[in-house]
Amino acid sequence: MSSDAPTAESALKPLDLFVIIGVMAIWGLNFAVAKTGLEELPPMLFMALRFLLVAVLLLPFAKLPKGQWLPLLGISFTLGILHFSFMFTGLITLDAATAAIAIQLQVPFAALLAAFFFNDKLGWRRGLAMLLAFAGVAIIAGEPRLNGQYLALAFVIFAACMWSVANVQIKRLGPIDGFTLNAWIGVFATPQLALASMLLEDGQWATLQAASFWAYFAIVYQAVAVVVIGYGAWYWLLRRYQMNQIMPSMLLIPVFGVLSGIVFLGESLTLNLILGGLLTVGGVAIIILRRPKATAPEAGRV
Repeated sequence: MSSDAPTAESALKPLDLFVIIGVMAIWGLNFAVAKTGLEELPPMLFMALRFLLVAVLLLPFAKLPKGQWLPLLGISFTLGILHFSFMFTGLITLDAATAAIAIQLQVPFAALLAAFFFNDKLGWRRGLAMLLAFAGVAIIAGEPRLNGQYLALAFVIFAACMWSVANVQIKRLGPIDGFTLNAWIGVFATPQLALASMLLEDGQWATLQAASFWAYFAIVYQAVAVVVIGYGAWYWLLRRYQMNQIMPSMLLIPVFGVLSGIVFLGESLTLNLILGGLLTVGGVAIIILRRPKATAPEAGRV
């Protein structure tokens, strides 16, 4: 996080609150948007194009990360290959609502790794919160509509774990501008994902030629709305307010994620999804509210 963060809390202004909700809506709606793109484009190719566009848009404004090249390469592998690839592969099969809730396990995973690597004390409350979060996902996994989709759910949970690993890598990286971080991750992740696509996927050129407007819209949304607009606004907010004032707003992401699946994809809202979602988001809420620095604000999100 930037060193120019505010040192004292100030009341949230109505306009800034509107910006916060807008950013959470952008990130939450991305589950439905991404799933729409994945109906036409394979996940590795989809993500390669996403990271390429991010690099093109942000690199002109990024600084040279002197002495941080190798760690950035490692972060790009964790986020590009291990997080986003598994997340989007799982999202092909899972409904957006389930993925939006399951990926929230990244916060309990991040808290566990923070305790291991940074001696961040967990305490019984956060330990209980982790159990609640995992219990919520277990309830959702018991839904009849998830029959045969357990591998896809496992991919999303693995992606959540890998996000927490990237979180540790970013914290160890030291101070770095958020746009610089995203720009160079884009530069390094693009060739890795392009190579993975060539090795694991087929018919890329034909797929790109046949793709509709909505497939390309999904890529642009990922790069422009999620990263440039979403993170641009987020970094601006971090300069104006304490992290513990705005981090709890991230609890709105799964809410918007579930709503996006229901409204735009026609997914159903079941009792298991509601109960599991409440348990998971409730557990995540306890972790965030008790220790808002458990996650790095610069870490990329779906």
